[in-house]
Amino acid sequence: MNVPTAIQSRRAVKHFDPDHKMTEKEREKLLSLTLLSPTAFNIQNWRFVVVDDSELLEQIRTLSWDQAQVTDASMLIILCADLKAWEKEPMRYWHSAPGPVREFMVPAIGQYYEGLDQVQRDEAMRSCGIAAQTLMLAAQSMGYDSCPMDGFDFDAVGELINLPEDHSITMFVAIGKGLGEAHPRGDKLPLDEVVITDRF
Repeated sequence: MNVPTAIQSRRAVKHFDPDHKMTEKEREKLLSLTLLSPTAFNIQNWRFVVVDDSELLEQIRTLSWDQAQVTDASMLIILCADLKAWEKEPMRYWHSAPGPVREFMVPAIGQYYEGLDQVQRDEAMRSCGIAAQTLMLAAQSMGYDSCPMDGFDFDAVGELINLPEDHSITMFVAIGKGLGEAHPRGDKLPLDEVVITDRF
């Protein structure tokens, strides 16, 4: 499937075949493709909690307005942001880079984020949003459907997965084999309303 087709065919699917299982090879391919998403300074501040435990999935479903896709999807991923990834051994993000690149990039990370909590959070959330879209388009290209989700109790789910204090949950992405047709696509605003040239 080419990229435009994946974009056009991707929908937020709510009903999945609960009996379908993804292979480990498929799961690894999906996540490996997602890791190619861009991040500022290459700090890769996303963390993907893949929930396999059936009891935990049921608990999460209870905290998610009883949405069936939590338990019925073949794969539930809790996409989390490591808000302090920028300061955790930043050399590892550029270890293999040429010397001049490494010598510039590694100090620049600290200079950009140090003491700026909102900038750190904004950057991590942007990175996770980009990764989520990559994840969903990769799934579509592999013949799977997906559903991005934010309808859940963030704090309670964080407790269930032992979310570290310096992390924040961004969203869920449920992936699997959809059942039936997706709801009709909602109306899209015209280009001339949402695309601005130069200034508002």
